[in-house]
Amino acid sequence: MTSLWLDRPDTIETDAFIPGSRYDTVIVGAGLTGMLTALLLARSGQKVAVLEARSVGAVTTGNTTAKVSLLQGHHLEQLQRRMYPSIVAAYVEANREGQAWLLRYADEHKIPYQRRDAVSYATTEAGREILEREHRAARSVGLDTRLSDDSSLPFPVTGALSLADQAQLDPMDVLAALAADLRTHGGVIFERAMVTGIEASDPVWVRTPRGGVVAGKVVLASGPPVLNRGLYWAKLAAMRSYGLAFEGVGAPPPDMYLSVDEPTRSIRTAGSHLVVGGNGHPVGRAESPKALVADLIHFTHEHWPDARLTHSWSAQDYRTPHKVPFVGWMPRGRGRIYLATGYDKWGMTNAVQCALTLAGDLLGGQQPWAQVLHHRTTTPMAFAAGLGSNAAVAWWYARGWAKALSTRLPDAPPPEGEGIVGRMGLAPTAVSTVGGETCSLSAVCPHLGAVLGWNDQELSWDCPAHGSRFTASGARLEGPTKKDMRPKR
Repeated sequence: MTSLWLDRPDTIETDAFIPGSRYDTVIVGAGLTGMLTALLLARSGQKVAVLEARSVGAVTTGNTTAKVSLLQGHHLEQLQRRMYPSIVAAYVEANREGQAWLLRYADEHKIPYQRRDAVSYATTEAGREILEREHRAARSVGLDTRLSDDSSLPFPVTGALSLADQAQLDPMDVLAALAADLRTHGGVIFERAMVTGIEASDPVWVRTPRGGVVAGKVVLASGPPVLNRGLYWAKLAAMRSYGLAFEGVGAPPPDMYLSVDEPTRSIRTAGSHLVVGGNGHPVGRAESPKALVADLIHFTHEHWPDARLTHSWSAQDYRTPHKVPFVGWMPRGRGRIYLATGYDKWGMTNAVQCALTLAGDLLGGQQPWAQVLHHRTTTPMAFAAGLGSNAAVAWWYARGWAKALSTRLPDAPPPEGEGIVGRMGLAPTAVSTVGGETCSLSAVCPHLGAVLGWNDQELSWDCPAHGSRFTASGARLEGPTKKDMRPKR
């Protein structure tokens, strides 16, 4: 599975890892947040290094739908129900600044982008009510949204909420420009350098399997923090969604679209391609991700019969209880460790505003919106959302262990492309067959002990508790864990 954006020659230059080297700031994660934070610090004269476990843009940024929009589905009406008006206004101002900065940078560096209207649409009466609430919320913070019954989509809708003059782009074009700019300013980028530990000493020691580096400060911009300080794994809900690219669509819809009803549908164009996404779900909790992808393909062919599938991919995003990203200094990090996470699928603007916030924290000076967001308090509604999320995690712990211990593994290995969890003695065991190779591993997530489930679309083991993911052979892919799955002897 390769996204439309990542299906390109490897043209981003990186650097040879140097163990023991020293930097003013080390950034963990080479997505949009990490690369932009690194550039802002390097421009100020700092010596900066970016450590990336895989390759630049390989995880969230390279798998996004890349809509640069202030209308974000029905995010504002959800935020308005959970937080104070000042937080809603500050969130919009932060995203407005993120959007403006990104598009200015694109203009300066000749990065192509297209201006489009953003459209949130509904196909049910309940969805229409959601649009009306989002319209009121958007208008209350100065967004000039328009509510109508016309969406320009080839199927009936009960309502469409639009915001003119938003944008879409190829996120890897942005990362390529940022990487080149960063290296021009003396920064370095180390790929395949997964961070396995950080000591918040003075200076900070950052460990990787290839050796350690030393830093004055560290920024964690890799999705969920790889450190357990602050219990962010318990505060974030990990969400998985799917993207498809098609050719052969003669009359694609003109704008960028996102449904507010379930199941979600995201629609945009990218050159000659139609990009369709959606069917999001909590990581590790879908019965068959493969069936969800098949459903998206069926939806596309139903409305664009001549569409030919060219690319299929998935993305992982993280949601906070209050619908505002976590950004700033990390608890118990002694003022030396910072983080940014929890963009809830709206990373093209939130990643930029969080990078601007982090640069302000590290260099001094903040925008008023950043100060407001830094000093938010948790409301009862946000607290209740967090409790509900963690209650679901507890249920999945119990379900996973009960099912594993009550299921005896068959003697025969699973068929090609399939995985199964069952009991070997008294130990939950994960067995899969991929590429003709059968692997037997401990089914217990090395992060915090939930029982993993098989992802039949991506042929991976996924954790339903906190979103860690592993290859069929047990190698860590992403999530809060720092360890691989344990092999069974």
